[in-house]
Amino acid sequence: MALYSEKVMDHFRNPRNVGVIEDANGIGEVGNAKCGDIMKMYLKIEDDVIQDVKFETFGCGSAIASSSMATELIKGKPVSEAMKLTNKAVAEALDGLPAYKMHCSVLAEEAIQAALEDWRSREKQS
Repeated sequence: MALYSEKVMDHFRNPRNVGVIEDANGIGEVGNAKCGDIMKMYLKIEDDVIQDVKFETFGCGSAIASSSMATELIKGKPVSEAMKLTNKAVAEALDGLPAYKMHCSVLAEEAIQAALEDWRSREKQS
């Protein structure tokens, strides 16, 4: 059996939604000191819907694939739905990750949650 699924390899080789949203209204950055992976998520939310999402990830193939898949899973969705995204859902959408790479899907979930939290705090201030 291959170490990585075809979906993991596809999202690693052809990541979706890479980049920066200059006028993002939600930004979240998380990292894992143990493995060195760093993820930054940018959200553009209008009327409680994620209109756009982009990411920058410094890390292994699983981290890049997890970031890419996570953005695909929340793009165009209401904030309430994006808040429910779990690392398990990211890993399942990728047709699985090796056990020792599951922390990559956790980082993707945490980065999105951090960006949503940033958006919520900005909304309260306006």
